[in-house]
Amino acid sequence: MIESTPARTAALVPAAGRGERLGPGAPKALREIGGEPILLHAVRGLLASGRVDLVVVAAPPSDEGVAEVRRILAGLEHSVIVVPGGATRQQSVALALAAVPEQGYEVILVHDAARALTPPATIAAVIEAVLAGLPAVVPVLPVADTIKSAVVADDGSTSVDRTVDRSGLRAIQTPQGFRREVLARAHAAAGHDATDDAGLVESLGESVGMIPGHVEAFKVTTPFDLVLAEAVLNSRALTVLARPAESEPPPVTSPLPLVGIGVDVHAFASEQESEVEPHPLRLAGLDWPGQTGLLGHSDADVVAHAACNALFSAAGLGDLGSNFGTDQPEWKGAAGTALLAESARRVREAGFAIGNVAVQLIGVRPKIGPRRAEAEAVLTEAVGAPVRLSAATTDGLGFTGRGEGLTGIATAVVFPAE
Repeated sequence: MIESTPARTAALVPAAGRGERLGPGAPKALREIGGEPILLHAVRGLLASGRVDLVVVAAPPSDEGVAEVRRILAGLEHSVIVVPGGATRQQSVALALAAVPEQGYEVILVHDAARALTPPATIAAVIEAVLAGLPAVVPVLPVADTIKSAVVADDGSTSVDRTVDRSGLRAIQTPQGFRREVLARAHAAAGHDATDDAGLVESLGESVGMIPGHVEAFKVTTPFDLVLAEAVLNSRALTVLARPAESEPPPVTSPLPLVGIGVDVHAFASEQESEVEPHPLRLAGLDWPGQTGLLGHSDADVVAHAACNALFSAAGLGDLGSNFGTDQPEWKGAAGTALLAESARRVREAGFAIGNVAVQLIGVRPKIGPRRAEAEAVLTEAVGAPVRLSAATTDGLGFTGRGEGLTGIATAVVFPAE
């Protein structure tokens, strides 16, 4: 009896783009986070899944670009092929696909190098979904922000057309997974440049499945994303230090601290939205009279919400959405401090003591400094442990720099209770 050969998986990584939104400098995939190029983090993550047999990287299309990518990935040669990329992303993907051996590779992933911190478990889940029979699959996250369609005037100015129902919307991540023949057929049929390979498959009339994505699979696109990526790497490093050598999760009796990271983002209400329904600003547990409010399911307090996410992350209890999601109407309009107090209660109920929480607010308004001590006192009372608050701007960059919304980034330290 002839045994069948197990299906192999190849991952294609287009890394030839410049990444203009990161500003001048090296191509985006070659920028560093944690002292190492983004591309190296991405390739390591693919191989760490234990399910990827070959990685093909489409490098910047020059002798220098190819040589630099090969230098960065030195030591991984047995699992990685480097080829010159094309002038567009689609061309780079097609060139990388052509470099995959004809026989044995039935599953193909296409992965953005900029999503360098995608957890290996998410990568493995994409492969499993294709092997289970889907012609194509993408990891997705629900859309958290309020979405509006815009009307663009002749002079380039924009205004709101309507609010879009976000319940059926999903944000797409990578890696995207495909049966090889489906991806090859989609690229052969494409008559235009595409930034989304799943979109090419959709054009064939093939079904594209969805699986849950992961918040850490965000795309490094702006300078702020580099800061966030550094924070995620630091959090992972601290968590690894607290974990035993074996692969099992740390036992609850471990005396070492566990560190979690949390992020929350909300947009300011527009003038039209404020006219229809008042949106007072509630931030860091305080009311801010005269300030434009934020939009959200509860009070949109990004400081308190980021702290909740950090606590849940440290204790392994999910996130704000899984604990207080839109499918739980009892939390609609709830104060951020109420959510924070309940989060702290659930963390302690799970067997942890809370060490401290630190939150940084990113935005141009309001000014936190004059009310910092007041805010820290309110937040500390809600958590039952020290909470420290700081603030920063992005020097006019991104939606926070334009004053369109606020971001909170938090870390929390918890200890398994004795």
